[in-house]
Order: sequence, then structure tokens, then C-alpha cells
Amino acid sequence: MVLRRPALDFNRPLLCAGPRHCLTLCELSFDRVLGSSSARAVVERRGRRRIERVAMLIRLRSRDGLERVTLANNATVGDLQAAIAENLNVPVSSQLLSRNQALLLSKDPVNGKEFADMQDSGATLSSLGIAHGSLLYLFYSGNRVVKGPQVTPFGAFGRKMTVEDLIARQIRIERQEKSHCSALSFDREAANAFQLYVHESLAFSIKRGGIMYGSVNEAGEIKVDVIYEPPQQGSEEGLLLMRDMDEEKRADVIAAGLGLRKVGFIFTQTITQNQGGYTLSNAEIRQTAEFHAESDFEQWATAIVKLEVNEDGGADVHFEAFQLSDQCVKLFKDGLFEENVPDLDPKLTRMKKEVIVLQKDTFDVDNDFFLVPVKILDHEGPMTTTFPIENRAPLATLQALKTHLERHRNKPYVKRIADFHLLLLLSNFLDINTDVPQLTEAIRTEGPVPEGYQLIIESMASSF
Repeated sequence: MVLRRPALDFNRPLLCAGPRHCLTLCELSFDRVLGSSSARAVVERRGRRRIERVAMLIRLRSRDGLERVTLANNATVGDLQAAIAENLNVPVSSQLLSRNQALLLSKDPVNGKEFADMQDSGATLSSLGIAHGSLLYLFYSGNRVVKGPQVTPFGAFGRKMTVEDLIARQIRIERQEKSHCSALSFDREAANAFQLYVHESLAFSIKRGGIMYGSVNEAGEIKVDVIYEPPQQGSEEGLLLMRDMDEEKRADVIAAGLGLRKVGFIFTQTITQNQGGYTLSNAEIRQTAEFHAESDFEQWATAIVKLEVNEDGGADVHFEAFQLSDQCVKLFKDGLFEENVPDLDPKLTRMKKEVIVLQKDTFDVDNDFFLVPVKILDHEGPMTTTFPIENRAPLATLQALKTHLERHRNKPYVKRIADFHLLLLLSNFLDINTDVPQLTEAIRTEGPVPEGYQLIIESMASSF
């Protein structure tokens, strides 16, 4: 398992600066021209240089959005840099280009060896595997002016604007530079138990989610000691949580007795999602915002777990942490997010009203506008995570309790039961308001477990 510390320099609001269909139209037009023998002759008479000039369209994603430049087929990295300087107003000396999407999340992109793939200005783009329609990532220092569309007081085609239109234009989507959560630290056993199940049992083919319980200090650092997995049904693209509120209430009581509270939401992304070119999908944004809004907890954090190919061709499990921006949570509470929009790019969230992003009027907002990266840490917590976890197949039973107690029989009794998932099973049989708090108090203070409860637990285990 690899716990990755994502970059905190998150200067990348990504909004498409042109029609999303323009690449397809360009390809179709060019193919039709060359597919006609008479048209081909006309093109040839005008010279091969003209064909080359429009033959390669390169998409560039930067903190300002998605933009495009056109180049000759035999263009070099230096030609691309010159085109960016001329058309996008970014000096060559300020540019850093890479095919690695992590460039826009990196804390120190200039010194990152993984972003050196396009440093040779003389290399042809084709030698780097870059072709017509390829998507590259651009980091640059300094600022530039991004031109937006002209707006008249009467709206499109002279339509008189309503009061609602005017109010909508006042909503400006802006980046939040600083997270309320300074860091998210995972108990190593809890994190490993979550990722191991997804990796070995689910093969990252379907999504899985959980609610994180932990504590937060005065500096805003969250320590996650428990991951509770509610009843759920995952698929390749979606995650349906069928929350059992009675079980979740018992989980809350157990956590409170251990000095913990709900602090965030964690979920996995499937292998196919990793190929989508986005950090969180619009469905994941809405699901995360729902939890965040429900929590009323300023430091509420979101963690994603995914499988990524390493330099050796193997696969590593990566943890990333974010907070949703305050504006994102407010927009969700105000009901401004559209749901289930057909054919909408997953990396975009459709708004119910037109908003302003980088001086542009739009209904679609890149999800990365709503994300504030959080540093990832790890620690060794006071609990163990060796008991079978709830709502997995096969379900935990009293037979599992017997096996667990026998496996840890050489430990003090309080250590034998110091497992959140074991306590959750016991809460099905013990009174949640009187019995369970006595067990959690013993675990929290590392004191002795009352003998009467030891006998009850042993009796339950020996019933199998």
C-alpha cells in the first residue's frame, strides 16, 4: 500500500474554453476532404504545408481550462511551446508540459522528475507518442488574461434578462485555496483492511465506500481510527449506500464511547474510472457533498482509493484526500446541482442556473473547482482491525467472535475486544445505552473489562 501525499498547490480550475465537439468536427471535416479524390487534388495543389498545418490538433489542460492549438504533423516540443506562447499568451520560459495528469496537482512540479517527459524541445511530438487529439497538461508560473465572451445587458440574441438571470450571473465559482482540514492521518490497520478487501476480493472492479470515524485536534488535523462500511451495492461506475440507520446509530454510540466521531467519507474508484481523466466524477461530487452537508462538520474530509500503474509496470494502491470547498457544499444545499444529465462528461457538474467561471458564463463546472487537496499521513491507533468487517461477504457471526477470542487469548481481555467491528457485532446482543458504554470505557482507558461482561461475551462465543 502506498499512502500518497497529494499536492497542496491546487491552481487548476479546469473549464473547457471551446465547444466540446470541435475536435470531432475537425476530424470529420479533414477526413471528408482527404476522402474525396477531387478534393485531395485541390489540397495538394495548395501545397502539403497546408495539410500539415491543420493536421494535428493538441488539447491542453491547464489551471485555466481546456484549450487547443494546431500544429504541423512533424511539429516538435519547441514548436508546441511557441504555439502556446503565441496563441495562449504563456511565455516559453514559464511553461512546463507533460503527459502526466498529476502535473496540475503537484506541490513542486518544476522539480518533479515524473514531469520531465517533454523537456527536450527538439523532440518531435510523434516520437513521444503524441498525435492528433492528444491531451497534454500545462503548468505555468505567473498570471495571464483569459478572454471571456462579451456579455450584453439583454442576454443572448437580444433576449431580455429576468431577475432570476441577473441573480444567477452573480454566482461566481471560485477556487478555495486553503482546506479547513490541515491533514488526514489514517490508522495503518484500518486503511490496510479497507484497501486489501477492495484489491484482493473486488479487484477494483466495483466501487466500495465507508464512513470514517476519528478525532480532530486544534490544528485541524484529523486522525482516522475506524472505517465503518454500511450496507451497499457497488458497480463499475456507481456506489449505492443502503444505510441501515439503526446500525449506523449503534456505530455512532460505539465511536463516541471511544472518543471518536464521524470525520469523513472514503470510497474507491474502479480501474475503468482511472482512465476517465478526472479526479472525482459529478456523481461522486454529489454523493460526497451530501455527506459533507449532513455532517455539519467544518473539517469533514473525503478520501479516495484507487489503483495506479507504477514505473515498473506493476500496480500500487494510492490514497488521496480532499475537502469540498465551502462554496460547493453551499451550492449542493441550495439544490443547484443537476442530477443524471445524459451524455455529460463525468468531470463536469451541470448547474441548474448559469454561473460565472473565469469570466465565462456557463452551466457546466469542472469538478476540480470544488476540490481542495489535503495532506495524507498515517499513524498507529489504539484499536485493532482484525475482526471481520460488517456488511461484507461472508457476514460476521458469533463463530467469528469465538475464533477471534481464541486467536488473541494471550492478550489482556481489554485488548482482545479492542476492535470497533467486534463491538458492532456485540451491540446486536447487548444494550447499546448501558452495556456497550461500559465496554468502550474500558477500552478507551485501557482498564479492566468487568468480569460479568467477560462471562457474557465468552458465553456468546461458546454457543457455537
